[in-house]
This record gives sequence, C-alpha cells and structure tokens, in this order.
Amino acid sequence: MNNHDYQITEEELQRYRQRGYNEDLLPKPLSKRMMGTFNYFTLWMGSVHNIPNYTAVGGFLFLGLSPINIMLALVISALAVAVFMTFNGRAGSKYGIPFAIHLRSTYGDVGAKLPGFLRGCVAAIAWFGLQNFTGSLALLILIGKIWPDFLSLGGNTEIFGISIPGLIAFTIFWLVNMLIGLGGGKILNKFTALLSPLIYIVFGGMAIWAIRVAGGIGPILSYDVSGATHSVSPILVYFMIISSVLAVWAAPGSSVSDFTQNAKSTRDQTIGQTASLLVGYGIFAFSSVVILIGGSIHYGIQEWNILNIVNRWDNTFAIVVAMLVFLLTTVSTNATGNIIPAAYQLCALFPKKLNYKKGVLLASVISFLIMPWKLMENADSIYLFLNTIGAVLGPVAGTMIAHYYFVQKQTIDLDQLYMDQKADNQENEYKGLNKPAYIATISALLICLCGNFIPALKIISDVSWLAGFASAFCLYLLSRKYWVKSENSELNKNKQVD
Repeated sequence: MNNHDYQITEEELQRYRQRGYNEDLLPKPLSKRMMGTFNYFTLWMGSVHNIPNYTAVGGFLFLGLSPINIMLALVISALAVAVFMTFNGRAGSKYGIPFAIHLRSTYGDVGAKLPGFLRGCVAAIAWFGLQNFTGSLALLILIGKIWPDFLSLGGNTEIFGISIPGLIAFTIFWLVNMLIGLGGGKILNKFTALLSPLIYIVFGGMAIWAIRVAGGIGPILSYDVSGATHSVSPILVYFMIISSVLAVWAAPGSSVSDFTQNAKSTRDQTIGQTASLLVGYGIFAFSSVVILIGGSIHYGIQEWNILNIVNRWDNTFAIVVAMLVFLLTTVSTNATGNIIPAAYQLCALFPKKLNYKKGVLLASVISFLIMPWKLMENADSIYLFLNTIGAVLGPVAGTMIAHYYFVQKQTIDLDQLYMDQKADNQENEYKGLNKPAYIATISALLICLCGNFIPALKIISDVSWLAGFASAFCLYLLSRKYWVKSENSELNKNKQVD
C-alpha cells in the first residue's frame, strides 16, 4: 500500500531552520520516522495496566453494573479511546508535526500558548511529580520486602516533610523516569517492547490465581458488591465509565501527535494504536475485575486496592515480581503521558533556549522542587486542581478535531504554519489567535463545570469529557461559520465604502 503522507523535503526543513525552529519542532521526514505498527501496539500497554486504573475499576464496581458489564463497558471505552487517539493523531502522522505545532494549526501561534502550557507544562509536570511519588511508595514497599531495615533508616527524621527512606525511594524512581524521558522515543520503544510480554505473564498469572482462590469464574461473575448503588440507569453508568476512561486519556490523546509524528505511516499508527488499546484493555478489563473480586472473595473483605491484595500474598518472590511490573507500568505511563509532552511543550515556548533534552531536565527538576509528597497531604485540593485542568482537555480535543477535519479538511500549509517570526505575517492564517476556537473551548469548559454548581445538571459533570468534547466540537463549527460570515460582511461593507 502506498504511503500518502506528506513527504517533506530537505529544502523545506532548511528553510524552517533558518526561521528559528529547532530540530525538535521541525516536521519529521519519512526517513527519520522509526515507529511501525508493532511499536504502536506496545506503546500503550504499560499505560493501561497501572495502579490508578485498577483503583478506578474498584470504583466502577460500586456503580451497580454486574462484573461482566463492567468488562464490556471497559472494552467499549477502549474502542472510543482508540478512535480518539488515531483520529487526533493523523495530523502528526501525515505531516510529521509535534503536538505544539499541531496545536498552533488550530489555535494560532499566540492562541496555542495557553492550552499548550496547561497540557504540556502545568498538568504534565504536576502529574509527573505525583506519579513519581506514587511509584516511589510502591518502590518503598518493594525495598522493604527485600531489605526490611531500610524502612527504619534515619528513624523519625524528615527532610522537607518526607522520611529519609521515602526521599531515597522517590529520588531513585525520579531518576529512572528522567533517564527514560531523556532517551525519548527510541528508548521508550525498547522499554515498552520489553514490558508488554511481562504484562501478559504477570497479570495473566494474577488472574489465574484469582480464579483459583475464588473457586472458579462463576463466583466472580455473580459477585454482588456490598454498598453498590442501583439507583442510576445502567445506560448512564455505561456513559459514565466511557467518559471516565476517555478522561484518563484526555492528556495523552490531546498531545498524541508527539508520538504519531514518528509513525512510518498513518496506517501504522492507526492499526497499531487501535490494536494496542483494544488488546490492552481487553486483558485489563478481564484481569482487573477478576483479580479485585477474586482477591476480595479469597480474603473475605472487599479490597479494591490491588497493591493491598498483592501485599497479602505469602510468596515474597511473587510480590517482588508483581510490584516490579507495577513500577515499570508507572514509568511507561509517566514517559508517554507526562515527561515527553512537557519537554516538547517547553521547546515550543522557548524554541531558542531549549531543546528536547533540556526540556526533560527542566521539567524533571521542577517536578522535584514542587515536592509532590507535600501536595499529596491535601488530596482534595490537588485533584480539584488537576481535574479542572483535565476538564479543559476534552474541549481542546473537540476543537482540534473539528478544525482539522471540517475546517482544514486534513490539509495543512506547512510553509505558513512554520512562519518567519520576524516577518510581517498578517495574512498568515495561523498568525495570532483563532477567536472562534477560544470561544468554543471556553464555552465548553463552562458547560463541563456547571454540573459542579447546579445540582440539576450534575449529569453533565458525570460525563464531563464527553460533554466537553461534543459541545466544543459543535460550538466551534457554529461559531466559525458565524465568524466567517461576519468577516465577509465587514469586507463587503469596506469595499462598498471604497
């Protein structure tokens, strides 16, 4: 099959370099795109099987659906995520452009700064630090199993509000994540290729253990969760689960061009990402429900924290292996969803000062200095802050997709997009601020948040990502149409006056 993606020439690249763009922001020529179908197939495996996702499934079980319906809802959610990721990733795979430039093609060179900063800097760096701290807690447990005396180092001494063993574990895990980030896509490809078979082996083994100790698959599928609500419509629960899963992927989905720019072809990223998410979530849907319910049946108590289930095992070797895989999946999630987007966005904000590796170092240092263990002392305010940023990303994604497919019709003028910053670009379509895009994004954000303040509209907040995406998508196309009509009308008036 022929590759119909845009093949940029060296002459074009040289012209963009002369305009002040560094290598990390330039379009990737096909000769430098090294990610094929298999690379995308393994890319998201680690991001699916992480501790917060397993915890979320525990919450889903309280929504009143049967275990088999939870599994089905997760698979449907995976299909929705795959459609979102592959469609929003096509600009990157067709033209080889990163997220920062893809964002500029929608919002304009000035308009792209705010959503880019929120996604690539504030959300990504904050989450990078928080994920590192969460992973370091698991690492602390793992070290404690191997070296119990490590947990008592320094006694009750604390440094900046964290114990000495905790600070050591955090620093080690932080360094590992930073090194993976510095390696970029090449190291990440090798890392995820190694991690994927481990995920199949470990989580498959855990699922088999859960079925055996629960007395078979029957008791698991017929398990009735104590305290589950049955007052919400099953259809609404399905939408709530789908929206929640999409919200988890809102950040990497918005900036997916950072990964699809490396695709050998659009076909590769489409097939690879779709297969990755469907297979990954298919395994996750089965294993998460089976392990959580099977463990709860076996230990006689409802336990929705998978780390607590693993920690109850009487086999130290099995605990070490399982915890190690959880740590590796956290590293994979942190690299793909946080540090790589943060580095690229810092490059976009300071193209003459920073390259990708300097962006990784700067983002990593900031994530350490914010002392995420202190942020975790007040979980409510942190999650309110991060959820508010996350609520922006549904509208941002809706606006981006509406613009690329229905306004640009999948055609980008790279020569105008990579504009000369010193030249007069007043006629450039990507110059300045795309006001209809901002109107749609902000209006959709307000719609998403209204359910938090108006009880009658709580249903909107329950499906906030879907509501934000759909409302921004429609509002942008409507406001764009009105804006173009107004501009044409003003232009005609000026001609009549002349």
